[in-house]
Amino acid sequence: METKELDNDYVAHAYGRFNVTLNNGKGSTISDDNGKQYIDFGSGIGVTAFGICDDEWKAAVETQLDKMQHVSNLYYTEPCARLAKMLCDKTGMKKVFFGNSGAEANEGAIKFARKYSYDKYGEGRSTIITLVNSFHGRTITTLAATGQDSFHTVFGPFTPGFKYCPANDIEKLNEMATDDVCAIMFECVQGEGGVNNLDYNFVKAIEKLAKEKDILMVVDEVQTGNGRTGKYFAYENFDIKPDIVSTAKGLAGGLPMGAVLFGEKVKDTVTPGSHGSTFGGNPVCAAGAISIVSRIDDEFLKSVREKSEYIKNFLMNIKGVKSVSGMGLMLGVETQKDAKQIASECLENGLLVLTAKTKIRLLPALNISYLELDRGLKILKEVIEK
Repeated sequence: METKELDNDYVAHAYGRFNVTLNNGKGSTISDDNGKQYIDFGSGIGVTAFGICDDEWKAAVETQLDKMQHVSNLYYTEPCARLAKMLCDKTGMKKVFFGNSGAEANEGAIKFARKYSYDKYGEGRSTIITLVNSFHGRTITTLAATGQDSFHTVFGPFTPGFKYCPANDIEKLNEMATDDVCAIMFECVQGEGGVNNLDYNFVKAIEKLAKEKDILMVVDEVQTGNGRTGKYFAYENFDIKPDIVSTAKGLAGGLPMGAVLFGEKVKDTVTPGSHGSTFGGNPVCAAGAISIVSRIDDEFLKSVREKSEYIKNFLMNIKGVKSVSGMGLMLGVETQKDAKQIASECLENGLLVLTAKTKIRLLPALNISYLELDRGLKILKEVIEK
C-alpha cells in the first residue's frame, strides 16, 4: 500500500494533512516520494531550527546513540545536566525541568505557578490569567489555559482556574488581577492565534502588576524560543525577567523535548515527587539540544534578525500583501487572497508554508541560506500576485 493509504487506514485522523509525502532533505530543501523538491518555510512548525539533517546536530545525536539511548531519571546523565547549565547560563534562569513537548512544558509551568502560590499563601490563590487568542497546548489543562472559545467544546469538563484578558488591554488586565490570581501566562508573539505581537507597554504593565502583587510572570516560549524571534527568548525584546519560562519545538532540533525554566523566586518550588517524566532529559534528545543551543550566540541571533528584515522588506513589496506581523523568523503575512489557498498553491509550486488564522505563517530554519530564501520568496510572490 502507498504511504497515504496506510496513513488514512491506520493513523488516527487528528491532522488535516497536505497532499504530499515527504521523504528526505538537507538544510531547507525537502524532497517528496516522487523526487520533487520543496523549499521549507515551515521547519516542522518551528522545530528543525538548523534545518533537515544538520551535520553537527546529526553527529551529536549519533555519538550519544553509541553510548546510551535512555536511562530513567532515577540516575544522573551528563547531557541532561550540561544542557540545563547551558540554558541557565544563556538566560539567567536558575533551574530546569525537562519534558517532551510544549504542552508538557506548559503543564509544568502551570503546576508550579500554582504550587509556588500554595506553598506561600495557601488555598484560594490559584487562578491564572491568560490572553484571548493564546494557545498553550492540547491537554485538558493547556486547552483550558488557551484563550480561544473554539477549543473549549467537546472535551469538557475543563480544568478550572483560568480567565482570559484581551491582549494589549491594560485596563482590563488590572481589573482582572484580583486576589485569587497567582500568575499571568502569555506568549510575546501569539503563534497559533494569528502571529500577533504583544505591545511593549502591555508587557511592561504585566511586569508592574506582577511585582506589586507577587503574581508570577509565566512566558510561553514554546514557539518563540530558542532564537526564533532574533533573541534567545522573545521576552528579551520586552526587557522583562520572567519567573517561569516554558519552551520546546526548536530546542532539540527535531527530537521531542520540552523544558520549564525557573527563576530565582521559584527555583526551589520543584521538589522530589512533585513532578516527573519518563523520557524528560533523555540523553539523545539532550545531546541534540546541546548542539543547537551552543550555536545560538549573539552573532547567530544577529543573522536571524537580518534575515527577518530581508524577508519583511521583500514581502511588503508584493502586490496583495496587506501587512506583516511577528518577530525574527516567525512572521505572519496578511494577504488579500485566502491564506489556505495560498498555502495550497505554494505546495504545488515547490514551497512549504503554514497558516495561522487568516495569515500565511513563515517559520523557516534559523540558518536557512539566502539562496533557499530567495527561491522560496520568488514562489511566494508569484502565488500571492497570481
